[in-house]
Amino acid sequence: MENKTFTISVYSENNVGLLNRISVIFLKRHINILSLNVSESEIENVSRFVIVVDTTEKWVKNIVGQIEKQIEVIKAFYHIDEETIFLESAIFKINSSLLFDERQIQNIIKESHSEMVTVSRDFFVISKTGRRSEIDELYAKLKPFGIMQFVRSGRISVSKEKMEITSLLEELQS
Repeated sequence: MENKTFTISVYSENNVGLLNRISVIFLKRHINILSLNVSESEIENVSRFVIVVDTTEKWVKNIVGQIEKQIEVIKAFYHIDEETIFLESAIFKINSSLLFDERQIQNIIKESHSEMVTVSRDFFVISKTGRRSEIDELYAKLKPFGIMQFVRSGRISVSKEKMEITSLLEELQS
């Protein structure tokens, strides 16, 4: 089996220590987490972990099974990239003098569909939301001018197909 990028969605109660126990599942199998995001979900009082890994389908099935054994976990799903709609966000901090001295910077911002977040005397900040490749491309274009700070979020995603988590929860509450 060949490695693919998988997005694992974990719906759970919001309890202390769960993130640690989930990360140990990956650690024991020597699988690197490429991206991790935890937030509220569409269901009240239920958190959603979005974990991105590069592994085989056999391993991801095994991992999802281990995750679902955690008491607080309601349900876990995995998807390949073609089955999801996903984005990342990034913020770039750059020296303000470049904004006025380098016309090319303004063109890069406009062409990349980035957003100006703030401008101060010493620096300006732009944000970019899109696919990882789009953020990487913007990074490569800005790097020669000097990036003072850079940060990228983890992947956020929704599945193209309906996930049965809501109906599953309704059944459990009945």
